[in-house]
Amino acid sequence: MTTDRSQEVGAGFSHRSVLLDSAVDYLVSDPDGKYVDGTFGRGGHSQLILGRLGTSGQLLGIDKDPEAITVAEELAADDSRFGYFHGSFAELSRAVSDAGWEQVDGVLMDLGVSSPQLDDASRGFSFMRDGPLDMRMNPLQSPSAAEWLAYAEERDIADVIFRYGEERFSRRIARLIVERRKEAPIETTLQLAALVSEAVPKKEKHKHPATRTFQAVRIFINRELEDLEAGLQASVDRLAPGGRLVVISFHSLEDRLVKRFMRDLARGPRLPKGIPVTAEQEASDFRLIGKASKAGVGEVSENVRARSAVMRVLERIDKKQTSQESA
Repeated sequence: MTTDRSQEVGAGFSHRSVLLDSAVDYLVSDPDGKYVDGTFGRGGHSQLILGRLGTSGQLLGIDKDPEAITVAEELAADDSRFGYFHGSFAELSRAVSDAGWEQVDGVLMDLGVSSPQLDDASRGFSFMRDGPLDMRMNPLQSPSAAEWLAYAEERDIADVIFRYGEERFSRRIARLIVERRKEAPIETTLQLAALVSEAVPKKEKHKHPATRTFQAVRIFINRELEDLEAGLQASVDRLAPGGRLVVISFHSLEDRLVKRFMRDLARGPRLPKGIPVTAEQEASDFRLIGKASKAGVGEVSENVRARSAVMRVLERIDKKQTSQESA
């Protein structure tokens, strides 16, 4: 969830959402349909979606972050077609039910941490700005990154950094964290960044040594991959025929999960060999739309965070329309 071309509600947090136009192009097929922005952020995608909807169209924004919900409240007051839900997209099914909907015509997920969250030192997401070591997308939930690092076992810290950050020096980093916290609590972002820099013997070119560790701790604290799995399944369960799931990811762990989930659904049910089945029973209810998309050179030059963005699209097949077209 990084930056966009439209001016947003909440002027203090104006930013640009990555792959803004193309994501909404894929998403909105019916101007009078019902859509979900599963990662509302500061409303960049939502505002463009609303611009594509007719007077009967509806949009539901979901976000964990109370600051994002403050922006969503402003948008809801300005546009009756928009509603919001404070929570994770893992709770999408509940959010849709609370809105009084059965099915939706599209779901958009723009994963990871947003630019406003990274740029606000008080949120503790960035190793480039000094602030409290928090990292919670919802500050009302516990624990914070500092709280967890204060009590977690060395092995658990190493496992988290290796699994979610793919950091090969995870054990060295975990060992130094445990040693240093005996001397003084690790409570700020720059404390942790300096500690990781000290622990990592070999530096990657053009990458801060703490990049992988900060990513790993953030993903763990916010249960990002668990929420993603639940959110993907809830999304396809609620998709109407012809409806699309559009997902933008920013690192390989997310993208692998999304790619595998969409690929498996598009392949159709895995049936035991040798059992007689009809072509209809073998057919999938879903199909992939296009290939994975990346931000263009112009967008990357405007926003360096866009360089790692990957967008994938899955559609629930409208079998009635397909049969009519083939008739």
